[in-house]
Formats: sequence, structure tokens, C-alpha cells
Amino acid sequence: MRLLEQPTRLLFFTGKGGVGKTSLACATAVALADQGKIVLLVSTDPASNLGQVFGVTIGEHDPIAIPDVPGLYALNINPEAAAQAYRDRIVGPVRDVLPAETIKGMEEQLSGACTTEIAAFDEFTGLLADDAATAKYDHVIFDTAPTGHTLRLLQLPTAWSNYLDSNESGASCLGPLSGLAKQRQQYAHAVAQLANGDATTVVLVSRPQKASLVEADRTSHELATLGIVNQQLVINGIMPENGSHDPLAVALREREKAAILSLPTALVSLPMDQVPLQPRNMVGLAALRAFLSEKSDALPAPQSATPPVPLSLPPLSQLIDEIEKDQHGLVMVMGKGGVGKTTVAAAIAVDLAARGHAVHLTTTDPAAHLSMTVESTFPNLAVSRIDPQVERDRYRQHVMETKGQNLDEAGRTLLEEDLRSPCTEEIAVFQALSRVMRESKEKFVVVDTAPTGHTLLLLDATGAYHRDVVRNMQAGSHAVTPMMRLQDPKQTKMVIVTLPETTPVLEAEALQADLRRAGIEPWAWVINSSLSAASPTDPLLVARAAEERQHVERVQKSVSLVAIIPWLTQEPTGSERLLELSRSKAESCVST
Repeated sequence: MRLLEQPTRLLFFTGKGGVGKTSLACATAVALADQGKIVLLVSTDPASNLGQVFGVTIGEHDPIAIPDVPGLYALNINPEAAAQAYRDRIVGPVRDVLPAETIKGMEEQLSGACTTEIAAFDEFTGLLADDAATAKYDHVIFDTAPTGHTLRLLQLPTAWSNYLDSNESGASCLGPLSGLAKQRQQYAHAVAQLANGDATTVVLVSRPQKASLVEADRTSHELATLGIVNQQLVINGIMPENGSHDPLAVALREREKAAILSLPTALVSLPMDQVPLQPRNMVGLAALRAFLSEKSDALPAPQSATPPVPLSLPPLSQLIDEIEKDQHGLVMVMGKGGVGKTTVAAAIAVDLAARGHAVHLTTTDPAAHLSMTVESTFPNLAVSRIDPQVERDRYRQHVMETKGQNLDEAGRTLLEEDLRSPCTEEIAVFQALSRVMRESKEKFVVVDTAPTGHTLLLLDATGAYHRDVVRNMQAGSHAVTPMMRLQDPKQTKMVIVTLPETTPVLEAEALQADLRRAGIEPWAWVINSSLSAASPTDPLLVARAAEERQHVERVQKSVSLVAIIPWLTQEPTGSERLLELSRSKAESCVST
């Protein structure tokens, strides 16, 4: 592993959910500690599972020593807890001083996902800036949140600095600015640390899949625009050449080779490591120590190559049968990046269109690749993309031309300052989405939403709009807000997509909990790319399929409506293969 040859003091692991980021961060931390280094491993991921990997409870305030790994310590930064502490710090001192209505307004102002982002970043930069807190460690390794979340965290210092420089009003969706202004030096220090190649390496983790590598390339570009060019690439989970003639194994190898041979230009120039696919989840010290070892016999053999259990879950087409019964409606497909959300959304849309229904397929995901997934010429199907930057500019212009037209110069300046808020883009995207949602009264609208953090920001905007409409309604009048439409299962069906793996399932459960807090009950789950549903014969894939069983059963216990999509030998791109995907059933499996 080139990564372990001359590691910098700070290592940041980033990538889409399910690429193995946490496993690689943990294995790297163990490897460095085994070399005699003193190492601190920090998770800033809202869906952190460090405790599960090491089999111990990880603290959120003070690092704890990991048993049986001398020199290794671990710490979880919990964004939700940090957000609550941040709210208490801002509101607490004035709770008994200001009027109750004012306090209520402040709490609503601080209830959004922006506050969580701010609070988590506050904790993260506080650790980076506290030389005394990290002085004893030779290395500090960050298991960061998935790509979109991380990028927002990294971009915030610049946005905040610009905003704080120009905002004199103190009014902002970010909350009272005094709490932020005090941290400016700390944020500047954090960005300088991230961009310092002598001190820091950003490790881009990707699966050997085209979409995953495209996402890594996008991340690399966006980091570079922030001056962070000290990057390395790790391609994790490559199917080894083991002589197997299993059609699934052969197809997997061929697909991965093609993806790596066509690496985006920016990634080709980066130092790169390739890590083979493992037969089990990386839980426990033995598995972590063997993960990055170059010894062929380092990894403990699977306990048994248990054949996949029979699966009784229905195919995606059965969910589509239920959707079709309403003849129209809104279908929102949600999930963390990398789980195949765009593919599932496109498959639902194409299948409904093939049945003769008018369908509008759209995305609000900045990383979406609908044009790579389905052709726009398919009968009955319209395909579009809501561009966040375009919508932000359009929203700013509209607000200035309407609300700003009768303001004096000072008022327009104040309004322009408010529109520089990082939340403006989210509000603008939500407004564009609301326009599309209205089409669902007469046709099917399938929305490929953004990863969780982005989605929750949209829902926050929905909630704020909903509360504003309800607050200003005349007595006896009736209105249907977008939030009401999202909460009504007759109008909206929320579909959560996951992979049958630890992190994606945990992240999907967190998303489901967030939806329920907003009064929205998910309608169904889709388990995508299941090896156990494809009945492999290759020993490594059989072992991986056996590992899936616990995750499939966990999903079945938590929701009533679940569909499964087998791992397919062909990339599901184009209308013909999307139809095959939606109608593909789990293979008949061998019972144990």
C-alpha cells in the first residue's frame, strides 16, 4: 500500500456511502498503530459505525483506547449532538430574557440541516485547531462523511467568510452571526491544514465501478478548486483473478477492468492503490489487520461457504404494479450516494412509460447521471434535471425583481446580503421541485432525489414553507402545501434504496427516521444489487452473499413493503436493460 509508505500526519478518507471508506480508515489506523505510532481515529460521519467495527462503544467527547491495539484511540463526532449543543449555546443565555415568541423564532431558525452542518464543522475545526488536544498523536485519521456532506463542510469556510465579511444585519438562516464570527480564525486554520500537502492527505475511496469513479473524479475537481490537491485514490473491492468461471464473477471482472481502463483524467494522475474484494464485512481486528496486508493468507478463511438462503422478496415490478393503480402520482426515490438510486428511479419511470403512462423523470441530485442511464427518446417519457446553480441564480433574480423593486438602496443591499446565504440554493431547488410536483396531479412524476443531507435540506425548506402558509391562512380557508402532498401516501410514494451492506442499511434507516420526524412515512424499500438474489457459484461471491443475509433480514423486519433487485451481469443502462432490471426476480437458491 503506497498509502502506508510515507503517510502524512493528517489523513482524510472520503467517498460515497458503501465504498468501504470506514473500513479503509480503520484498517489504516490499526496498521499505523501496529507500526508503533500513536494514532487518533475520528469519525465525522452522521452514520458512523466505528463502534461496530471495533466492538466497543466509542466516546463523543474524549477519545477512548481501542483494546488490543496499543497506541490507537478513537472518537466519534456526533453531528446531531453537536447541533443540539450549538442550539443550547446560542439560545440558552437569552431564553429567560427575550419574549417567548422571539425564542420560538430563534429555535425555528436553528432547526434546519444548516445548523447541523455548522455544528459538526464547528467540532471538527475545533479539534484541528486545538494543537494541545492532538499533540500526542503521530497521526490523526478522519473517517469523514460521504462525499456530498464532506464537500459542504469543506466549502463552508469560504462561504461563511464571504458572508460574514459582507453581512452587517445579523439576520441569517445560519443563526446569530456572533457565534460564527468568533470562529473565523479557527475555520481559516482548518482550511489551511487541509490544503497543506506536507501535513495532510485526502484519500478518495471508490469502488471499481464507472459511476463511483465519476463521483470520485467530481470530488477531486471540487477539492482542487478549494486548493486541496494533496489527494490519493484507493479503488476498493476489486474482484480477484481466482480462476472462477462463474458468469457473475467473470462479468464483474470485465466490468471493473473496463471502468479502471477508462479512469477520468484527473484520477489517472493521482497516486493509486487497489484493494481486492473481501469475502466478509470488515468487522473485528483480525479482518482489519488482514485487510491491507500483502500476504495472500493473511485474511482469515470464511467460516463456511454457506449457499444463499431462498429469497421470497418480490421484484421491483411488483412495486410498480402498486404505483400504477393510482394512474398518476409522485414517486420520490431516495437514498445515500452509490446505492443505485438513479438507476432505480429510471427503472420505475421507464416501466411505467412502457405501460403507456405519461411519465416525467427528473433529478435534483447534483451528482446524478440520468443522461448516462436512460435515453430521453423513450415513448411517453420526459427526462429533465433541476440544476441547483441555475435555480439559485433564477431565484435570486426573481426575488430582487419582486421583493426588491420597491426597496430603497439600503433595503436592496440588505436583501442581497440575505440571498448570499448558503441556504438560498436549497430553497431555490425546492421551489423548482414544487413546480414539477404539481404535474403529478395528471401524470406520474418520478424524482431522483439527492443524497440524504441534500434531501433533508429540501425537506427543511418544505417545512418552513408549510409553516409559513399555515401561519398566514385566513380562517376557514384551505390550502395544500408541498409538505402536505409529501405526507399524503395517496399523492406521494417515498421509496428508499439501499444495498445489502452494513453502512448503506444504517444510512437508510437514518433517512427513514428523518422522514418520520417530518411526518412522512416511507412507502417501500428497494434492496439493490443483491448477490444472494443472483445465486453466485464463485466461493468469494458465495461468502459475500451469505454476509448479505443479516442485512436483508434486518430490512424485512423494519418495513412491510420491500423489493429486491439481483446483481446483474450487465450495466443497467438504457431502457431495455432498465426494463430487465425492474422485472428481474431473485434466482431460485439452494436451501441450506
